[in-house]
Amino acid sequence: MNSMKYSVVIENIKADISCTDEDIISSARSLLKKNGLLSCVRELAVRKKSIDARKKESIILVCSVCGIINTDKEITRGLPPSIKLSVIEEEQIIHGTVPMKARPVIVGFGPAGMFCALELARHGYAPVVYERGTSICERVASVDRFMNGGEFSPISNIQFGAGGAGTFSDGKLTTRINDPLCRSVLEELCNLGAPSSIKWQAKPHIGTDILRTVVENADREISRLGGIVKYNHKVSDIAAGMVSVCGNDVEYGALVLAIGHSARDTYKELQNSGFAMTPKPFSVGVRIEHLQDDINHAMYGAASEYLPPAEYALSYRTGERGVYTFCMCPGGTVVPAASEEYGIVTNGMSYSGRDGRNSNSAVAVSVLPGDFGNSVEGAIEFQRNLENTAYKHVGNTYAAPAETVGSFIHSKNNSLGRIFPTYMNGNVTMCHLSDILPRYVTEMLSLGITKFGKSISGFDCDDAVLTGIETRTSAPVRILRGEDRRILEKDLDIYPCGEGAGYAGGIMSAAVDGIKTARAIIAKFAPFTK
Repeated sequence: MNSMKYSVVIENIKADISCTDEDIISSARSLLKKNGLLSCVRELAVRKKSIDARKKESIILVCSVCGIINTDKEITRGLPPSIKLSVIEEEQIIHGTVPMKARPVIVGFGPAGMFCALELARHGYAPVVYERGTSICERVASVDRFMNGGEFSPISNIQFGAGGAGTFSDGKLTTRINDPLCRSVLEELCNLGAPSSIKWQAKPHIGTDILRTVVENADREISRLGGIVKYNHKVSDIAAGMVSVCGNDVEYGALVLAIGHSARDTYKELQNSGFAMTPKPFSVGVRIEHLQDDINHAMYGAASEYLPPAEYALSYRTGERGVYTFCMCPGGTVVPAASEEYGIVTNGMSYSGRDGRNSNSAVAVSVLPGDFGNSVEGAIEFQRNLENTAYKHVGNTYAAPAETVGSFIHSKNNSLGRIFPTYMNGNVTMCHLSDILPRYVTEMLSLGITKFGKSISGFDCDDAVLTGIETRTSAPVRILRGEDRRILEKDLDIYPCGEGAGYAGGIMSAAVDGIKTARAIIAKFAPFTK
């Protein structure tokens, strides 16, 4: 039998919370030795750690360890369920033969556009990325000015610019998709400056501070490989073989639309040009803030001081409608995430240390196509109208509407207590959120927060603060792909991609979609040559 190469994962290793990585790997070695595999295993490393806090008096780590096996023996039989083997097959990427008449163009430099560009550049396709927003340095400066009371910029904000909306977030890397490329994304992020711990954390995150460095390094790597990223370059007039960039016609060999979920003007232009689009469900709601110490203690008990900041993910459904927490930011900040003037949008952001006084998350309620007339225009206007209503309700300013849980659920006094809102350094206007949000949203929010209080003690405490409004949880529409589920139409060479196209939700799934889109282009075309 020829030598085979396997990956091995040893799962369900239980360890005390004080155990080191070496302790965990030692337990894996013992299990491998017991099953006669230790001598042929190489490169053992901790793959995943999660905290089991169901019993607060005995919180433990549940871990997995991975490694590589080189052997010429049949070893896939007779192993316990905790040891999983899979054959490693060398990845084959075959270049197509169709000549590319011009460089591939990518619209947008969020996670989808970034990873698409990296993959194309690495294989010699010299992509050009056009990003409507600004570079990291300019973007951070303009966002900081706005958060401290300065002028809002519709060009450079928390939605638009280098890295996309994820740059100003917690940088969560959790995903519901189970795709081998997720591992490749994590490894690439580490190469670009993310900490190696994201490769084994059960709920990996990067933090906005490190994400900014990652995005800058990605820009440099694309340039080193022969591509280029151009900021302040807005694409319009999308057609077969040609787009307009800042008023100038630009030819493309293939066009990737990684536009992000807030490119409403591009959605409208695509629809007016006859591209097939459909509305999709999304969610709206508020940000809820608690003291981080309260959340940690509720979830970990006395052991909270020895453990990383607590995270939660809660959901409840009744009938067709659900309410759930989303994008939980331990030690984070509620940030202004508008991309248009005269609208208020909230999101959550945290730094890598997650050491802020408050924790926050979105509490969002599902919005169904029937709620907005089952049309693309209706989906976008539904979001926009809520944002405009919030802006007008607080006196035509960007001070976000806020309400305590005590007022929202129990009709108590609507005044701040222990928890000070983090939005724009406390720039909120206390009001009744029921005057802004639809009744079915506020009813589900009230029901959900009450239910979640039974899962996490104090979640529904009276002085928790609700800050509105959260409207950009996902794209409200989907740009329909053709029969091969990647390209728009076979004769156009236009590839809708990522969260903005309606095919991803978060950094990881968008990055994976970007890589797959790049490989679809690679499979058809030969590398670009001048």
